Amino acid sequence: MSAPNIRRAVQLLPACATTGIGSLPHTQVELGLQAALAMDIPFLPQLPQRHPSEYMIPAALEGLPGLRFDEEGMCTVDLPAWEAGRAAFEARLEEALASGSLEAFEPTPEGSRAWRPFLWEVENRKLALAKAQIAGPFTVRLVARTNEGGSTLDVPELDQSMFRLVMARALAMVKALRRANATPLFFLDEPGLYAFQRSQPRHLLAMQELKLLVLALQREGALVGIHCCGNTDWGALLDVQPDVLSLDVRLSLDAVLEETEALARFLDSGATLSLGIIPTDLTSTYDVTELTESVEASLKAALPGGRSFTQVLTHVLLTPACGLAMRSVADAERILRELRASQRSLHETLDTERGPEFYVI
Repeated sequence: MSAPNIRRAVQLLPACATTGIGSLPHTQVELGLQAALAMDIPFLPQLPQRHPSEYMIPAALEGLPGLRFDEEGMCTVDLPAWEAGRAAFEARLEEALASGSLEAFEPTPEGSRAWRPFLWEVENRKLALAKAQIAGPFTVRLVARTNEGGSTLDVPELDQSMFRLVMARALAMVKALRRANATPLFFLDEPGLYAFQRSQPRHLLAMQELKLLVLALQREGALVGIHCCGNTDWGALLDVQPDVLSLDVRLSLDAVLEETEALARFLDSGATLSLGIIPTDLTSTYDVTELTESVEASLKAALPGGRSFTQVLTHVLLTPACGLAMRSVADAERILRELRASQRSLHETLDTERGPEFYVI
């Protein structure tokens, strides 16, 4: 499916469909899958509580020579080990990207215990849409450090190999979901974009590389989302033109709506928003009804001129604000119940303003 056809597929998303950002606190694959498959758009559960290899950065960089990570998933690259393994690794990566035979770069059970069971469920349930995700290339290279304490961004050859590894793994996952006969909804998780600065040439190049990856995934038949749970230069990120922009509503919705011109271009292209509507910070106090009404008020008041609130709302996705791996199972279950409650409230709004036929799932 070509990129233009994929972008039109945004309009076929169920109204206010629920899905997850990615991580869950479960230690058993079966229970994590059960929770993830209960969403309107089932998602690949990342389960790092049992082993830190499933945290977002180690999982994305799995297989990189010299990669080390601690119990909290913080990564370093041992430069001598990287140099020793670099030639063979880059040759294998180049061959896979050139040939399109990327199965070897799919997640292993160490990087994602749920990956193979999830693919089986997608195929056997005949799912039309399935969501998966990987840490995005900006965040991976911003967060990972060398064994000398420096940024991997400052080691050009390593930096480029890391970008190409993330690309190969993302493409491999999309291809696998397509083989399972689903349309992939594939998110690049980019919390590190909080540090993006237009004044930094290396950051500008990294943003162009992110745009290149989005286009490559779209050409493989994926709907591509970018998730950023911190504030960033939203105008620059909107202009990357993903199919879905995912954000923490309480933190960032008003900031996104202030980017009037960039948001207008984004919506006019047929893209949509994924609203992280339920807070995942347990220090937060909130009322789900008040949260939902606040979202409605913000959208009605600040959408770029001439855009219907109900038309935009019809195609948005709903998620928790961030991943849930650091919460308890009980807290995660409560947050997902609250997500459903918010969805019901938004459906009632659509029912009132447009009629119930617009949100049947």
